[in-house]
Amino acid sequence: MKIAIVTGASSGIGREFVRQLEHFYKELDEIWVIARREDRLQELKKEAKSYIRVFKGDMTEDFVYKQIRNRLENQCPNVRMLVNAAGFGKYGTMADIAEEDRDLQLKMIDLNCRGLTEMVTICLPYMSEGSRIINLASAAAFCPQSGFAVYAASKSYVLSFSRALHKELKDREIYVTAVCPGPVQTEFFEQSGFSDSFMKENVMVHAKEVVTQALIDSREKKDISIYGTLMKGAEVAAKVLPHKVVMKAMEKF
Repeated sequence: MKIAIVTGASSGIGREFVRQLEHFYKELDEIWVIARREDRLQELKKEAKSYIRVFKGDMTEDFVYKQIRNRLENQCPNVRMLVNAAGFGKYGTMADIAEEDRDLQLKMIDLNCRGLTEMVTICLPYMSEGSRIINLASAAAFCPQSGFAVYAASKSYVLSFSRALHKELKDREIYVTAVCPGPVQTEFFEQSGFSDSFMKENVMVHAKEVVTQALIDSREKKDISIYGTLMKGAEVAAKVLPHKVVMKAMEKF
């Protein structure tokens, strides 16, 4: 049995991956979806032509990983694609973070870094030649970001981890792609507490475009996927300019 696994599938980029995977990989027998909001996963199941297997769970807790591990052990499927799309960000300087937000910052690290890494370790034994891993990083991974310090650092981990993993697994012909979008029109900015009308009007792109590019780049065995000229320029700038210069420019922007 050939399957794909998508975390964070209840909304945004994760949900869009489920929709597009059906068309990119028609040999899939099932798509396993993971998120906290079961009602949204059930809606997705009704929409899809492929068989969707739903796993409800909070990926900052252990139970959902036990569910996935047990199901894999029982069915021994061929995992053709793992998409780690689960994650979130919280805007605010560290000094201004209220007592109740401190745990959120730690959960951000737990989900964005530990959860993604654990899913890779769980799924790798069931992957074979030609399998793919797509990890959702961010353009925030290119450079430290004031006001998004923890989020940007967590996404830098995702980018570094993905590129190293791509190199490690190349001989097995398993390819890893880190997706580094800029602002995407999803629930992310509402949940993060960040609001910028200029950014929404001039910079934001649609999840569909980001996901299509990511799947194409994954198929072409690229270790990074960046949608749009502006974000590609941001990556180049972060490589050639000192980070303090880039950070200052970002603050003015």
